[in-house]
Order: sequence, then structure tokens, then C-alpha cells
Amino acid sequence: MKKPSISILYENQDLLILNKPAGVSVTKDRAGAPWLLEILNSIRPSPEPWRLVHRLDKDTSGVLLLAKNKPAQSFYTAGFSRRHFPKLYLALVQGPIPQSSGCFQDPLLRSRQNPRKMFIQPSKGKEAVTYWEKLMDLGPFALLAVQPLTGRTHQIRVHLAHHGIPLALDPLYASPHPLMLSDYKKEYRRKKETPESPLISRLTLHAYQIQIPPVLGDPQTVQTFVAPLDKKFSAALKMLFKHAGHTEKSPEENGFLQALLAAEPLPFLTSGANLMTLSQRDTDTDKSAGPFDRWPDNNIASPPEALP
Repeated sequence: MKKPSISILYENQDLLILNKPAGVSVTKDRAGAPWLLEILNSIRPSPEPWRLVHRLDKDTSGVLLLAKNKPAQSFYTAGFSRRHFPKLYLALVQGPIPQSSGCFQDPLLRSRQNPRKMFIQPSKGKEAVTYWEKLMDLGPFALLAVQPLTGRTHQIRVHLAHHGIPLALDPLYASPHPLMLSDYKKEYRRKKETPESPLISRLTLHAYQIQIPPVLGDPQTVQTFVAPLDKKFSAALKMLFKHAGHTEKSPEENGFLQALLAAEPLPFLTSGANLMTLSQRDTDTDKSAGPFDRWPDNNIASPPEALP
């Protein structure tokens, strides 16, 4: 079985930041497919075991951070736990959406009937907070920027589906059907005896960017790392932009799409100043002095102006 290729975004003596392909599990794959650390060991051998700091769903693509040693793992794990490191996702969802932005705060709990699924449970669920903002309308779809403040399993997927704006393709919580250009392009002409290839046939969710300090314990080195969209996701956006909905696009809309396809950083949707006012039930309660005790409150980007 051919192993998927993995793009390295950044590397130093403590960490590795990569662009995880969709379909690659970050833990040992039950189906026997090559999983992330197995692939990494074949292309980037490390004297110490690779250490996960946070996770992405198997079918979600995008930016992922791995630690090379225990101090780095402890530092970055604490940073994510204390919500100092913001993450921004791109989500292609079913539309149209009249609102321009919002925040979902529905607690999540794992289903007993189907352990693969999560659901909203106000009384017993764990805190889950998701900010979102509409970037562009794409006919029957919309592209959102989504910033989760908590890191629950399937958080973005469940929140969006629960509020009526599910991912355009999500076999577990919404539609399992691939997106076909013939459904949206007027006068689409299918080649004879050739089956149509889908625009995209996997989960329409991508971890677009993350903001961390690549130097341990030094918040002044904070940087935003962007994971470019893969070819299928990029092509789907371009085709929907061109053929779905109104066909005449403004120069601003065209410019924004090109910036997105060029993997330019986006503004984060909320600042870090108020993140610690949320429930601390899952954070590190060790009050001893450490690198985060001197972390400034404004380490995360300020709220953006309205996006195009």
C-alpha cells in the first residue's frame, strides 16, 4: 500500500509542524492503513519517539504539531490545555447562511449507542465553545472560518450540524455524498462512457492555521503557521466559486479567494484575553511557576474586522 505524502511546514530541534493529509489517522489505524507516526518514521527518522501534542480527526486535513522530546511535549500540551494557542479551520458547509458570524456553546458528550459519535448534552456534556465567521457564499454552500476554543472530539462537526449548517460532506453527521460539478454547473456536459469524478469526496474540513511560539518558553517568538489546502479542496472551492450561485464576483471576492488559495494567514476570530474565564475543569491546575505564568494576555491576535 502506497503511503501518503506529508508536507513539512516547519521544523526545529523541539518540534515538527506538518500538513496532515485527509485519510491519515494520528493514532494506529484500525483498518491497517499507514498511520501518521509510521509514515513519519519512514521519511523523518527521529532519535526520540514522535510525541502528539494535539489531534485531528482522520478525515480532517491540515496543520498538526508534533513534539520531538518530553520538554516540548509538556510545553505545547500545557499551552493547548490553557488555550494559549489558537487554531483556525476552514469549513465548507451547506448553505445558504443568512448570518455572518456566531458562537456555539453547546456541551458535548460521547454517544453510548454509537461510540464513534458525539452529541449535544446540556446537563452532562463537557464544555465546548466554537466561534465561526462566514468568509463567502458559494451558491448552495458557504465557506466558514471556524475557531474552536475547546478541543472536544468532533466539536466543529457536531456544533455546525446541530445548528443547521453541517459540513457539505460529512458521512457521520450530515451528507455522505461527494460533491459533483454536474449538480451546480449549468449545461454541464459529461464525457461519454467516462464516469464523472467528484469535486471532493472527503470531509470538507481543513485545519488552516495555528499560532504558537516555536521557541520553548518564549512568547515573543509567536508565529502563525498556515497549511495550504490540498488540490481537491482548492479545486472544489474554485469550481463552486465560478459556477455555483451568482456568477459575477466582485474584485474583492476574487482577491480574497486567491489569497486563500495562496495560503495567506487569516485573522483569528477572538482574542485570548477572555479565554481563561471559561470553565477550567480540563486545564492543568498546577499553580507552580512555569513558562505560562509570564505569558501575556494579548498573545493571541485581536478580533478581526469583518472579513470579505
